[in-house]
Amino acid sequence: MIQSTNPAWWNDEKTTAWDRVKEALRRDWEQTKADFTKHQGQELNQDVGDTVKQAVGKEPIPPPGMPNVDWDHVEPGMRYGWGAASHYKDEADWDDRVEGKLKEEWNDLKSGRTWDETKDAVRRGWDSARRKVS
Repeated sequence: MIQSTNPAWWNDEKTTAWDRVKEALRRDWEQTKADFTKHQGQELNQDVGDTVKQAVGKEPIPPPGMPNVDWDHVEPGMRYGWGAASHYKDEADWDDRVEGKLKEEWNDLKSGRTWDETKDAVRRGWDSARRKVS
């Protein structure tokens, strides 16, 4: 598993919150792969509403299906994007300026992955953190 490096603004509160939401996002990731490919992911009957409710603790997270190593590949980026969305809460939405700031921070972390390799996962984490719970 790849070790995540934390930006300077990451704190214990973000770690605790990330630990709570990451399983819901992992399940969402697996469902998305199943929805768009024939050979990857796992049908989990998971939709965005389930993911958000699980992430905030309004719905229990079902036992995991067979874990897929691809989650280990995307988790650091999703974790970073999710944390950045709450850290930069005054930013309205993802735009070129926000992306530039996150890219610079990501590259400073020297995670072993380029921004281009992880940008989509960072964006998915950011968007997941910004979803409203119904």
